[in-house]
Amino acid sequence: MKAFTYQRATSPAQAAQLVARTPNARFIAGGTNLLDLMKLEIETPTTLVDVNGLGFDKIEPTSDGGLRVGALVRNTDLAADARVRKDYAVLSRALLAGASTQLRNKATTSGNLLQRTRCPYFYDTAQRCNKRQPGSGCAAIGGFTRHHAVVGASDACIAVHPSDMAIAMRLLDAEVETVKADGSMRSIPIADFHRLPGNTPHIETVLEPGELITSVKLPKPLGGVHAYRKVRDRASYAFALVSVATVILPDGSGRVAVGGVAHKPWRVEEAERQMTQGAKAVSDRLMAGARTTEDNAFKVALVHRTLAEAMNAAKKG
Repeated sequence: MKAFTYQRATSPAQAAQLVARTPNARFIAGGTNLLDLMKLEIETPTTLVDVNGLGFDKIEPTSDGGLRVGALVRNTDLAADARVRKDYAVLSRALLAGASTQLRNKATTSGNLLQRTRCPYFYDTAQRCNKRQPGSGCAAIGGFTRHHAVVGASDACIAVHPSDMAIAMRLLDAEVETVKADGSMRSIPIADFHRLPGNTPHIETVLEPGELITSVKLPKPLGGVHAYRKVRDRASYAFALVSVATVILPDGSGRVAVGGVAHKPWRVEEAERQMTQGAKAVSDRLMAGARTTEDNAFKVALVHRTLAEAMNAAKKG
């Protein structure tokens, strides 16, 4: 790990200003992903700005009947909150499917959204990776691709986003609330928050330099039957080959978001209009235009089977 300086922020605006004006500075809260990347010298920040003292650790109701989740709310606390378990069960289930108890106790809401890919070529500094070193190439393309993207990828990157929580947030149409270095605030729809790789896979979100996540706003509850299904190579402490988040409403309509298949949480609203036609119609639209390899072609069928299981379970209540 390379040497760095450490500062503890006293206000959101000060934190944003420190990171914006300091070359290669990073925010740190739980550090469950960042510290690992620093040990491998994939991330080499010159300064860490600690935001743990800023008070963004509460879950509060909003005026429109939703919930505002502070950026520093730990994953364990969010999953266990009675309001989340009752009205946003898909979010609670997604969180409990991720990582281990020890990591969930430390990991934060904002950090979960911002975690970086677990692509093995990204983690191996001897390999070419456009995400780690822009313009160097992508060793995953033509390599072992069992865990890689089948939709939304590009010729520069085929990595997938690793977060379980982000899949549920996308399903729920959450909004990411931030403060910028100039003190202004904005609200970013989760659909627009993560970027597809294109030619710049190292730019993973729409956040501006120094922009700090303060909270995530959940809209009014959807109702219906919530499910989160995660298929992985082992039963725990493994990232998804495919994950499917669903909300099925009494009339058979609903929503679907998929993980493990793209550079960002994957949701196609047009596919949801096929919900009453069955899982095959929905998954065909979700996976339309899939670009697969011999290693990961199974993901297309796996999305269909996992979605079908979730939809059948919802019908049984």
